[in-house]
Amino acid sequence: MFQSFDNPGDFSQSAARIDALRGVLKEAGVDGFIVPRADEHQGEYIPPSAARLEWLTGFSGSAGVAVVLSDRAAILVDGRYTLQVRDQIDLGAVTPLSSIETPLPAYLESEAAGLRIAYDPWLHTISEVETLGRIMAATGGALVALEANPVDRIWTDRPAPPKGRAFLHGDNLAGKSAAAKIGDVQAAIAAAKADLTVLTDPSSIAWTFNIRGADVAHTPLMLAFAIVPATGRPRLYVDPDKLDDGVSGQLSSLAEIRPPEAFEGELGEHAKGHAAGLDPHLAASWLATIVEAAGGRVVELTDPARLPRAIKNDGELAGSRAAHRRDGLAMVRFLAWLDRQAPGSLDEIAAAERLEAFRAEAGEAAGVALADISFDTISGSGPNGAIVHYRVNRETNRRLGAGELFLIDSGAQYLDGTTDITRTVPIGEPDPLAKTRFTQVLKGMIGISLARFPKGTRGVDIDVLARIALWKAGCDYAHGTGHGVGAFLAVHEGPQSISRRGMAVLQPGMIVSNEPGYYKEGAFGIRIENLVVVTEAEAIAGGDLPMHGFETLTLAPIDRRLIDRTLLTDEELGWLNAYHARVRDTLAADLAAEDATWLEAATRPV
Repeated sequence: MFQSFDNPGDFSQSAARIDALRGVLKEAGVDGFIVPRADEHQGEYIPPSAARLEWLTGFSGSAGVAVVLSDRAAILVDGRYTLQVRDQIDLGAVTPLSSIETPLPAYLESEAAGLRIAYDPWLHTISEVETLGRIMAATGGALVALEANPVDRIWTDRPAPPKGRAFLHGDNLAGKSAAAKIGDVQAAIAAAKADLTVLTDPSSIAWTFNIRGADVAHTPLMLAFAIVPATGRPRLYVDPDKLDDGVSGQLSSLAEIRPPEAFEGELGEHAKGHAAGLDPHLAASWLATIVEAAGGRVVELTDPARLPRAIKNDGELAGSRAAHRRDGLAMVRFLAWLDRQAPGSLDEIAAAERLEAFRAEAGEAAGVALADISFDTISGSGPNGAIVHYRVNRETNRRLGAGELFLIDSGAQYLDGTTDITRTVPIGEPDPLAKTRFTQVLKGMIGISLARFPKGTRGVDIDVLARIALWKAGCDYAHGTGHGVGAFLAVHEGPQSISRRGMAVLQPGMIVSNEPGYYKEGAFGIRIENLVVVTEAEAIAGGDLPMHGFETLTLAPIDRRLIDRTLLTDEELGWLNAYHARVRDTLAADLAAEDATWLEAATRPV
């Protein structure tokens, strides 16, 4: 199985660890230290050796930052983790705060004024350090870079860095050769009047070199850095133990393969007297220090692989459609199986394991192996479903009880595509309030599905479409409506999103999730999620502008038992019935008779 259900780490040691950290900070002559959930690549997906925040505080979420001062400590998390964080930390040692209400700069300004606050320059971006440095200077304090991370000094049993085996991602799946992609990256470097750039994001390295790896859980990334000159051969800095002869030979035809320990020195050599393009929002602050110390000049350059990686080519889109059809078969088999279980007979772990097995079987039947799940399955029954990023373990595992809602958010990593889907189902007879909220969430999801928007529209411009029905009822949800998704890469991919922070323009070929929700603490959670791809919409008679829209990729029924028909407009009802007809027509022929019969009933017109 790809997912572990072991209990999370014990936070009983966090108070002692924080005290030990304070001792190290006192020796260093600083008043506090910032502990982000980050590694040297600034990505969401980190190996166990970089999980400093979790080791120190117990918090295991995918986003957060702690600040340890001499007399207090706080951890800042967003709305996805406000419930989870309180269950995972020692509230006597660490105070949880909302990073939305109190972002890190505001916290430092109010709580650390006049102090010397230290940070690890490998774990913060160039732009973040500039912002925090200004804040601290304005308070009369200082932001102090440390050469060595003080957490590592007290983390005596820290895991070794990962050595996952890398493998090639064929041109037939990638849709474009690595040589052509390198050429595009080099053209972007030259256009920015830079002499070189550093690719720091493992997703960008994976996309550029058509390589995949196994260094982090559920995401096929090889942790590495690359120096790409405007002309000439790139240099790829990767642990040779990750490369077999075939992979090494292929990569060597594209770039010089260098050991990781050579990276800092060679970056300085290449940057001397040259303009080095660095992405201020992705590159570690330490890289700018290396360039400038060597006599080079830092040029602001958005990661040149980021946007082309987000805009899927025809080959990647074909793979994604095939992966979603395969995933739809697995989901239908799972939902049909779930309906046949008696209320109370099944628990959250058993449900997650069964879905994983259905996905593996679907991949095997199609001859496209399930490489992994795309994230730890969120399998939440009743009140656990109200924890937005709930991760079931053997301690929290509960049965799917009669009269409750069950929320399951899951995804797969097939070699040809990445999937992510959420469905909420009733166990027995649903509560009337649950039906009302479910239908309001559904109205938001349909609103995004039906959206038509002009060229230049950003995710922030349409996020309201998913929320308006809930807003009218005095409700909302504390997460984005949609995140970008990679092509057999990260299930969370930028720059595209549909959210209050979604400032990237939505362009044809971008895949995003469409997942409004509602969460009633202590009672239930609701989320409905499909993946969609931005397309060029058909021209509208009499219209003035070419428009974009969405094609829905995900294929699985939306539970009819939770829909209040009286709350849907005719247009919304038309979309729902057409979607269900497409799901049925696409999948039914490849299902066993029992499951096909279930699908027929589940997709009847509402």
